[in-house]
Amino acid sequence: MTIASRRDFLKAAGAATVIAGAGNAEARTLKVPVGLELYSVRDFMAKDLQGSLNDVRSEGYTVVEAAGFYGRSAADFRKANNQAGLRCVSAHYSLAILHQQLESVIGYAKELGLEYIICSSSDGMHRDPDAKGDPTLDDWHWRIDQFNSIGATVKSAGMTFGLHNHTPEFATIDGVLVYGEIMKLTDPKLVTLQMDCGWVYNSGHSPAEFIARDPSRFQLLHIKDMILVPGATEPKLTVMGKGSIDYKPILRAATHLKYYFIEQEHFDGDPKTELHEDADYIKRLNY
Repeated sequence: MTIASRRDFLKAAGAATVIAGAGNAEARTLKVPVGLELYSVRDFMAKDLQGSLNDVRSEGYTVVEAAGFYGRSAADFRKANNQAGLRCVSAHYSLAILHQQLESVIGYAKELGLEYIICSSSDGMHRDPDAKGDPTLDDWHWRIDQFNSIGATVKSAGMTFGLHNHTPEFATIDGVLVYGEIMKLTDPKLVTLQMDCGWVYNSGHSPAEFIARDPSRFQLLHIKDMILVPGATEPKLTVMGKGSIDYKPILRAATHLKYYFIEQEHFDGDPKTELHEDADYIKRLNY
């Protein structure tokens, strides 16, 4: 089966599983705040932090997730968000930073007022620090141990630790799907899963199917839209609603959703216009 046909099959099968018996359910819209992953506006924030945050609020967003602080103290970054009318509730850090600087990360996060500390990527981390290349299944088991340990420390500080995915988490190693191991071996009391629905879809899997396995694991989502280009190594990222991802079954499955963050990593036109279109689309989406 080709990747494309497998993706179509999984998309249909996952959607059917999630919405089975719900065909007559009343359509609903999201009741959680409209959120933006600030990586979307990284280039603008580097030049004008306050102006960029003001623009984010004016385009319809009320909560944000940070992906860098541009040399600001926690107090200054929090003040800039407050002045814009935004709440920064979550932030991304690599596993390497969390592994080496967890105490300072927690201190900064508490002062900023975060609810979530998220591991954005574990790329390059091996059980053997001298190892190179792609991670083995043993490396992933070591990483999972780190996630549980970090989660316990973050929980003791009054926040929740989460794990973000890209496509490597959907690799199959020695016949084992990595994301299945993550779901099975991370402690639900210590680690929430922040699914990036776009990269799950790009990997050939159904986001809705994974969420439906245990909706309580998924308090957070990253949502983006994309067009899969035949023969290309990367998808074309686009405005919400103009790509190929059907978010209706995903949102039906995400019954424990607390926050979602739109992430548009590249823009084709005016960024402010496209961010407004993203927010407007998700606010109007009936699922």
